Amino acid sequence: MSDLPSNLLYTEGHSWLRQDDDGLLTLGITEHGQSLLGDLVFAQLPEVGALVEEGGMLATLESVKSAWDVMAPVALEVVEVNDELATSPERINEEPYGEGWIVRCRARGTLPPLMDAKAYQGFIGE
Repeated sequence: MSDLPSNLLYTEGHSWLRQDDDGLLTLGITEHGQSLLGDLVFAQLPEVGALVEEGGMLATLESVKSAWDVMAPVALEVVEVNDELATSPERINEEPYGEGWIVRCRARGTLPPLMDAKAYQGFIGE
């Protein structure tokens, strides 16, 4: 887990954000987050166009061990969802920083202070 992508921002809720060139944000969960959950069996994703307040529930991920709510780190509008996760939620386990992304969104406010890779690594104790 020591190879955290340096181009991402991280939350205490084990989510990552990438600021894309088109001004949108891509959001997923971290390698550490997916390892806490175990093998994912279901992903409940928001609708395109959904408005989610900062701290609001964005998605729910279910594994054989537990369920986990993914919270919005900023007020946002969902622009795109990773539809592949509806039939293959294990993509999050396999590629949390790649094909396992959850949503693309437009921030409706200023991003709060988030952690860089080094700070997140310290946060998770590595």
